[in-house]
Amino acid sequence: MAPNKDSRRPDLVIPYQEPKAKSDATDFSSTMATTLPMAAMFTRNKLIGWAAVVFSIQSWLGESEDAKKNSTTPGYFSVGMAIMSLAITYLPMFLPPVGGAAKPAALT
Repeated sequence: MAPNKDSRRPDLVIPYQEPKAKSDATDFSSTMATTLPMAAMFTRNKLIGWAAVVFSIQSWLGESEDAKKNSTTPGYFSVGMAIMSLAITYLPMFLPPVGGAAKPAALT
């Protein structure tokens, strides 16, 4: 039996260096957490409002330290916007619109 020959040379070993993160990378989750509340308010769609709340809570809980430093708005702000959009979608249920609907013009 031949002795175990290790042909690797310790002086040629290059240590692993983690690549630097790109600063221009966008976070899709925070983008959804920002735009969904606006879509819910414009369309008055309750399903979009609930999705906005879920996405904003997920992005708030999943924030990294780098994201907190580089973010222009804090995570709890997007949660507040989502809850406000949900309140706006349910607002006509509690405060119905004043006045009746406009009647169509008579055809002659």
